[in-house]
Amino acid sequence: MKNSLRSAQPVLARFIPGLLGILTFSVLGGCASYPDWLPSVGPSREKVEQIESKPIAGIEIVEVTDAVARRLLSAVKSDSFSETFSANRKLTVPVNPGDILEVSVWEAPPALLFGAALLDPRSGPATSRVTVMPEQMVSREGRVNVPFAGLVQVAGRSLDEIENDIAKRLAGKANQPQVLVRMLRNNTANVTIVGEVASSTRMPLTPKGERLLDALAAAGGVRQPVNKMTLQLTRGEQVRAMSLQAVIRDPKQNIFLQADDVVTALFQPLSFTALGATGKNEEVAFEAQGITLAQALARAGGLQDARADARGVFIFRFESPALLDKGDKSFTVTPDGMVPVVYRLDLKDPASFFVAQGFPVRDKDVLYVSNAPTAELQKFLGLIATTVYPVLGVVNAAQQ
Repeated sequence: MKNSLRSAQPVLARFIPGLLGILTFSVLGGCASYPDWLPSVGPSREKVEQIESKPIAGIEIVEVTDAVARRLLSAVKSDSFSETFSANRKLTVPVNPGDILEVSVWEAPPALLFGAALLDPRSGPATSRVTVMPEQMVSREGRVNVPFAGLVQVAGRSLDEIENDIAKRLAGKANQPQVLVRMLRNNTANVTIVGEVASSTRMPLTPKGERLLDALAAAGGVRQPVNKMTLQLTRGEQVRAMSLQAVIRDPKQNIFLQADDVVTALFQPLSFTALGATGKNEEVAFEAQGITLAQALARAGGLQDARADARGVFIFRFESPALLDKGDKSFTVTPDGMVPVVYRLDLKDPASFFVAQGFPVRDKDVLYVSNAPTAELQKFLGLIATTVYPVLGVVNAAQQ
């Protein structure tokens, strides 16, 4: 055995340095590229940037500049409640089938039509007489029955309009009739409040006009800290979400509600995923008011000094085509109308730290930091050390 190793020693002595030189050249001679068989957390900066010259499934590379950050930040502001739901006015609550109404009629003395009616004790001492009709549910046809006035169409009308209509019908029959119509139960114009609230509820709307924070108060408030809550408003096919803190801070966002609105209180529903040469690789939750790229890097533990390529900071995101600088390009969109975009940031440039403070991170973003070429070289040399040196040790032992 020892003789065999001694006979192989000259061959190994010639082969190992040559193999080491070939493998080293494959790493260093490729301009910071490295073999695919080396273990890695993901693609190198060069591999990601190759998407520009070799488009992959319509992926776009966008350099993060101050103009890009400002454009994306303005898009976040345009998604506010006041911008999306522009009809920020009180809701006129009409009567609808299913609502419960109460009709009261006063007559000046002498009462001609309702003379046998009792005095209303709530009105105190008075000479006028009031007749309170039994409460009625508005029929499917949208009508109620008022004695001596007949079937009155009430659906889609305000209470004032109904009162005037009944008074006109009773004119000439009753002595100077005055009519009051009250909605005892509003069964149709409601807002639903669900989510992280003390008690999910359906809040009826009144002519006063209820706002977004009124609905939250009706549900007993939120169960989590205000700065970690998001309010989502669903109106028809429109769905928008804002942080509760932003709604409280900006009175314009505390908009009037409309019938069938759904208000959902969500607890810290936003997150991004940190991968690559960051301090920690995990899904990181963030507050409803949003965070910047600088904050996201800090929450991910920053860049690992021994591994990270500061020029290889990327944000992978599905972006709306309207937010991209189209120019002469035509984008390839996904079935839901979005464009896969890779935003690239060079942290070797000191100015990029100012840009990172204005670049908004969005829900489901992927923050990826590539490994530096020297980190791959260190990996390669470590591989050589664990494979070649034991062989050299055996050869040296055979010489003894």
